[in-house]
Amino acid sequence: MGLPILILGFVVFFAAHGFVTLRQARADAIAKLGLYGYRAAFSIVSLAGLALIVWGYAHYHGQALQIWSPPAFMRHITVGLMLFAVIFFTAAFIPSHIKTKLKHPMLAGVKTWAFAHLLVNGDLASILTFGAFLAWGVYARIAAKRRGDQGATAAPAGWMNDILVVIIGVVIYLALGFAFHPMVIGVPVFGG
Repeated sequence: MGLPILILGFVVFFAAHGFVTLRQARADAIAKLGLYGYRAAFSIVSLAGLALIVWGYAHYHGQALQIWSPPAFMRHITVGLMLFAVIFFTAAFIPSHIKTKLKHPMLAGVKTWAFAHLLVNGDLASILTFGAFLAWGVYARIAAKRRGDQGATAAPAGWMNDILVVIIGVVIYLALGFAFHPMVIGVPVFGG
């Protein structure tokens, strides 16, 4: 039962995020629902899709076919890449030189997160899940470039915000590694 739910979650989540790239349809929806109504509807559909993905993955992961067995050293590469992924994601919310350089830091964070997890997970559930997020991140970045969305174009004066992005990113990274991942996912990140 987990695989159909996982696939349904992909359809719901990525349909909502794919809709964002259809700028005229998005503008029409905003005109009809209002900006806050559109954001509320987008958030509800996205969260529903994400919940289905998490539920489907959790139920399918244990029964999924093992496609390949990643070498043990890949774990260290993943742990290192995840620090960058979290910093990139954090940069999406704080104006900084990092945000300006990445242009679309949230997409960079999602792609790095997905790629890092593909390195250490060889089961079909993981390959489908992280592969789908990586493919979506690549698609979304290409779509943004094609529509002329330059992303963040101006950095603030000074480097204080960049320092803040890195500090907050490291704190979130450590919280994810020491608390969230072992408790919620059931896989220790550090020392396991």
